[in-house]
Amino acid sequence: MIEGILIEGLVYGIMALGVFIAFRVLDFADLTVEGSFPFGAAAGGALLAGGAAAPAALLAAFAAGALAGCATSAIHHGFKVPPLLAGIVTMTGLYSVDLRLLGGRANLPLITFNPVMRGSEAWLGPGVPPVLASAAAFGLGALALVLALDLFFHTELGIAIGALGDNETSVVSVGADPTALRSIGIALANGLAGLSGALAASYQGFADVNFGSGVIAAGLASVMLGELLLPSSRIGVQLLRVLAGSVLFRAIMYAGRSWGYLAGITPNDLRLLNALLVVAALAASRGRARLSRDAALRRAKRGRGSPARGGGGAS
Repeated sequence: MIEGILIEGLVYGIMALGVFIAFRVLDFADLTVEGSFPFGAAAGGALLAGGAAAPAALLAAFAAGALAGCATSAIHHGFKVPPLLAGIVTMTGLYSVDLRLLGGRANLPLITFNPVMRGSEAWLGPGVPPVLASAAAFGLGALALVLALDLFFHTELGIAIGALGDNETSVVSVGADPTALRSIGIALANGLAGLSGALAASYQGFADVNFGSGVIAAGLASVMLGELLLPSSRIGVQLLRVLAGSVLFRAIMYAGRSWGYLAGITPNDLRLLNALLVVAALAASRGRARLSRDAALRRAKRGRGSPARGGGGAS
């Protein structure tokens, strides 16, 4: 049970990293994730079903998601379409592309040939239970991805992308192209979503055209839960807490599925629970920020009101 929650949290945590980059780093309200996630699942799943090696399929899934992000960026920048609408347009069009990739079917099973899961279950040897080996493999993979992203955001390009979300004027003033930077960031965010979609298809044993339904809300909930767990301004910690928030979110959803009947919760209510988690995490985050501001104001008032200290001596 715990291993399954961990694996699922890490798999969908990679998608949440993409949501974090789009919404928090770039300050770009991007709904393309709901299209790039199943697009990556369809691209990776189709290649896996055709006998492709796992690294090639996962790389293709990342590229597919990045291509979806580039499409949204082109629509936004080229036609001055608002980010939300640009993402919806891309997401809508990708549904038909997914159906073509899946051979006209809504679902593609990956049971007979699934090298991603078989490799993750066997990499520690026959003496280790498969679920533990998979949890270790996905954990190491997610940590390696976080490390790579942390290194990227400490490069000149990564710092410029981060600055773009905070203050676009400052980026323009140093001669950088905000359109190119934003496009790279959106492509990276959706590439991570596509990679997560392919891993989710491998983990669940099938790729489905409706995989993307609700993933943006799950990603936002993971980001916000992570912010409640580990307050920090360091990008490395922020990336790690997204994964932690995703694991916590999956644990909460598992509890809702398993023991929700005690509170009258049925599987039909899980989407509502998802939405309530987002609202609760947002309210808690706003409340903590307000408490922090109030505490800072009180400290400032005490500092202004305290008598000046100093040694008075006869002159």
